[in-house]
Amino acid sequence: MNKKIQLQELGIKDYKATWDFQEELFKEIVDIKIQNRNADFQLPTPNFLLFVEHPHVYTLGKSGDVSNLLLSEKQLESKAASFYKINRGGDITYHGPGQIVGYPILDLENFFTDIHKYLRFLEEAIILTLAEYNIKGDRSEGETGVWLDVGTPFARKICALGVRASRWVTMHGFALNVNADLGYFDNIIPCGIKGKSVTSMHVELDVEKVDEQEVKGKIIKHFSALFDCFIF
Repeated sequence: MNKKIQLQELGIKDYKATWDFQEELFKEIVDIKIQNRNADFQLPTPNFLLFVEHPHVYTLGKSGDVSNLLLSEKQLESKAASFYKINRGGDITYHGPGQIVGYPILDLENFFTDIHKYLRFLEEAIILTLAEYNIKGDRSEGETGVWLDVGTPFARKICALGVRASRWVTMHGFALNVNADLGYFDNIIPCGIKGKSVTSMHVELDVEKVDEQEVKGKIIKHFSALFDCFIF
């Protein structure tokens, strides 16, 4: 079991280019697993955690409804935004500047073979990170991601989650709004859930800007503890 995770900071990177890179890493892991099936010596499978910030983009999961995108093709162009149908679970979401997007590409056989537990651990890493800023994140029953003021008329989402897993290898991940322009969420029905709003850390803290590198450091700390791994 390899419990080391390679961290890669991709900076600002196009969504499609990042998706292609995820697919490359995913294939690298899967190829090793297939090779190991009939081998006397088992090669360790690598694990990766990508941090990235995307230019404005809307993505629709395989079970999503395209009607949850409220913009025409021309309107997307006017907002300098892209749109992709992708192979993760979940419905529609937005990625853009001021958002920390994390893509763990893990061989879960290095950790545990439980997708439900995996999703809950991703949520927990964000909940624990938010707690360090005195923001009380929580889960909303039947809805993935991290929410604030669950069960009240003021419920709002601060972190979206959407993953794909095959042969126990994961792709896609989470998107935490840190300094996000929330106006871009007005153009979709986020995650296909009507009547609930979206928020960002800088709004909740009533500050102009939150230090995103500091937030990443806290996510890494909690991710490492939850997954009992070493991120380098």
